[in-house]
Amino acid sequence: MPADVVILSGPPASGKTTVAEIIASTAVKPTVHMTTDQFYRAIRAGYIAPYLPEAQRQNEVVIDAIVAAVTVYARGGFDVVVDGIVGPWFLSPFREMAIGAGFALSYIVLRPALDTSLQRARTRSGDDLKDAAAITGLHDSFNQLGDLEAHVIDNTVLDAAGTADQVRQAMASGAYRLV
Repeated sequence: MPADVVILSGPPASGKTTVAEIIASTAVKPTVHMTTDQFYRAIRAGYIAPYLPEAQRQNEVVIDAIVAAVTVYARGGFDVVVDGIVGPWFLSPFREMAIGAGFALSYIVLRPALDTSLQRARTRSGDDLKDAAAITGLHDSFNQLGDLEAHVIDNTVLDAAGTADQVRQAMASGAYRLV
């Protein structure tokens, strides 16, 4: 059976990592939770915050590395939940991978209200993005998704478990599938 690859995206503090962990940990099939932040954190010298315009080339390389890792896991029989800020502008490499390898690819965007994202960000610890201006800019980039607007789950009033339930339903429906 071909692997299922799900990109769980959205602005910072939308609940992606928590929900992806729930989805991957409770899956029936072998499943990998791939956090894109780990690929960025691996850059030790020359790192550029990915939301800055001058990070474009770095971001393209990181996306290529993520797609390569997804491909290896999926070919190995694992479903993969990709957790990260993967906007429509970075979907082409994932689509090409899925078509070329025969994997299913779904795209789900968690998009709580901006105030909710900002409130959640205030409670973050460690290296997680907390800068309100950066979060606002990234949130704005997910506001008008055109044809992909139907791939949005508004989780403003949902907790992590409720959001995970909505994501599972979205995955099962097939309505969020790109390939």
